[in-house]
Amino acid sequence: MEFTKEQKLYHQIVKKAWEDADFKRELTENPLAAVEKLTGVKLNIPEGKKIVVRDQSNPSTTYINIPHAQQTDDVELNEEQLETVAGGSYVSLPIDIICPIFPPYDTMPIDPIIF
Repeated sequence: MEFTKEQKLYHQIVKKAWEDADFKRELTENPLAAVEKLTGVKLNIPEGKKIVVRDQSNPSTTYINIPHAQQTDDVELNEEQLETVAGGSYVSLPIDIICPIFPPYDTMPIDPIIF
């Protein structure tokens, strides 16, 4: 499986935070500046959006992120989507569309949550 540019960047940031306490502190205090300093690339964040970083590395705590609700009441499928559904095709969405802040599953050492 090929990782997207965003997934690779996320992995780089998390790995650095795990290895460098000063970077982790800077990342939680000023995420944009920390990421830009690490990568040398200015991030293009949409107006009105912000990045919030929480240190969730305590192994005795399980964190659940609640993303904003998507408005889906008036969503209609286009012809291609209808054909895909009717034909039983499989459509794979990139993980950053499904949950934009969740990294690839195989990069996070998280114990499974049993409900």
